[in-house]
Amino acid sequence: MDELKTRASDWFNQLRDTIVAAFEAAEDSTASAAPAGRFEVTPTTRAEGGGGGRMSVMRGGRLFEKVGVNISTVHGTLSPGAAKAMASRGVPGIEDDPRFWASGVSLVAHMQNPHCPAVHMNTRMFWTPGAWWFGGGSDLNPCIEYDQDTAQFHDTLKGGCDRHDPTYYPRFKAWADEYFYIPHRKRARGVGGIFYDDLNTGDWEADFAFTQEVGRTFLLAFLPLCDRRRDTPFTEADRETQLIHRGLYAEYNLVYDRGTKFGLESGHDANAVLMSLPPLARWP
Repeated sequence: MDELKTRASDWFNQLRDTIVAAFEAAEDSTASAAPAGRFEVTPTTRAEGGGGGRMSVMRGGRLFEKVGVNISTVHGTLSPGAAKAMASRGVPGIEDDPRFWASGVSLVAHMQNPHCPAVHMNTRMFWTPGAWWFGGGSDLNPCIEYDQDTAQFHDTLKGGCDRHDPTYYPRFKAWADEYFYIPHRKRARGVGGIFYDDLNTGDWEADFAFTQEVGRTFLLAFLPLCDRRRDTPFTEADRETQLIHRGLYAEYNLVYDRGTKFGLESGHDANAVLMSLPPLARWP
């Protein structure tokens, strides 16, 4: 299993580098008198030791108002609360032996232009003495919705899923619709995408290949939407709509998001865990 862990973490690092390069290239190709944004990279660690990663954040760019791309590989012992939560999901033996290892890449992009959709993506592998699994997905969060963009995003994700299993897209789309729902607002935080967790079919190579597909497909699904919308003129009313929609994103990530809760409970760098929060938001 150690060799498989290394392969997974190495690939997540490659995916991180690919996305960072693609986002900086998108900055360079965006028409603006402002300087093109660049990522600032900060090492991250767990408070209790046991691995770390890199937090890469770009602020105030031409295309991106704030975008973070985080990579981490961590290990240690789960807190009793985290172990209990995993046991409730069916992870065998985790409360008796709460050791864990996890590696993955996670990103959230908040855009300058309100017509250009915000987006989230992550892929990860998790290991405990009793089990291993993959998880991840991507979802689109426009503040001003365009049916064309939503359809194109979903069609691209479906194509990636279908290359591995025709049942994946309908299953993981439905999972995303449920997972990214904000109960206290009685609405979704965006227009969905795919989400999956605890993926262990018994074939590590197949599950890893699908997780790689999710990472590669993300740029194919998202960047064309940026090309279409980044130069659309917008008004102060559009900006107000964007800031209020970001409030939904902040509420969801602080109250419900499983990754936020795990990152804080496992002692990872709080700034990296909360990287997903928008730079500015507003509530009505």
